[in-house]
Amino acid sequence: QVQLVESGGGSVQAGESLRLSCLASGTAFAIGPMAWYRQAPGKERELVAAINRSGSTNYRDSVKGRFIISRDNAKNTVYLDMNSLEPEDTAVYYCHVFGAGGMDYWGKGTLVTVSS
Repeated sequence: QVQLVESGGGSVQAGESLRLSCLASGTAFAIGPMAWYRQAPGKERELVAAINRSGSTNYRDSVKGRFIISRDNAKNTVYLDMNSLEPEDTAVYYCHVFGAGGMDYWGKGTLVTVSS
């Protein structure tokens, strides 16, 4: 059973930056693809960025050029560096990973609030 612990959320002004971290623990197997999703009030959860073990990434269009996803395979940790934050980025951000056997896991979420 993989446990995910997210950290780094908070309240910032527009234009500022935040770094989210997500540590995956509880498994002796390699963690597969890792991703960040977000869910704003009244909206569906959406993919923000994803990264596979080799470091290939993909981003939703609205964050391209502002957000960077990275991972440390030795630490089973994925990061999301969020720059030039906008009020539209306000949401609960969730970590999502694939473990052994194709099982997937979600973190509990961390709130990011961006004020104008």
